[in-house]
Amino acid sequence: MSLIVVKLGGSTAADTRLFAWIKALTKANVPFVVVPGGGSFADQVREAQGRIGFSDEAAHEMAILAMDQFGLMLCDLSPRFRPAREREEFWQVLEEGNMPVWLPSTMTIGRSDIAASWSVTSDSLSAWLAGTIGAEKLLLIKQTDEFSEEDDIAALQSRGIVDEAFGAMMRSNVRLFVAGPQHLAEAASLMEQGRLPGLNIAHGTRARSASA
Repeated sequence: MSLIVVKLGGSTAADTRLFAWIKALTKANVPFVVVPGGGSFADQVREAQGRIGFSDEAAHEMAILAMDQFGLMLCDLSPRFRPAREREEFWQVLEEGNMPVWLPSTMTIGRSDIAASWSVTSDSLSAWLAGTIGAEKLLLIKQTDEFSEEDDIAALQSRGIVDEAFGAMMRSNVRLFVAGPQHLAEAASLMEQGRLPGLNIAHGTRARSASA
């Protein structure tokens, strides 16, 4: 069975919705791996780079380590979340009845196919992971509802809902879902049924609003 990749945006940590999303994810009846956003940890890297002036290469590695930090925080907030650094660890965690949270630094720092740039954030890294492990679906959990079934990936990029590199990182055989606060109320129920909340966003045409 293929894993589903679920990116939990770091901005969700700004309010109590983070705990509601964690609760919904722990109801999931499908195997998935959580990709943590960078959140305020990555914001600190961006602020420090502007103030001190270190390179994009250093900032890129620091921002990935910020995702590790947010991931460790998530693992502390739910007894079912377990840190996983390599793809082999995902299934080990699942076999134990728990849910893997990807700490991306081990698999991504220093790779030539991942640009050391702010155009590559946790959105693109979640798309990269989905392609790397052969996931069929990617769910992005966002802190905005400013998207609709009329959107495709290019539209999301143009409005800054996903990062600039996301379209290039996203493989055509991976189905993309995007969920925001409006989808939270039904998220736990859907995931318990083995379905995903949010909109199924098309790669280059209209999105489909039915959950899958």
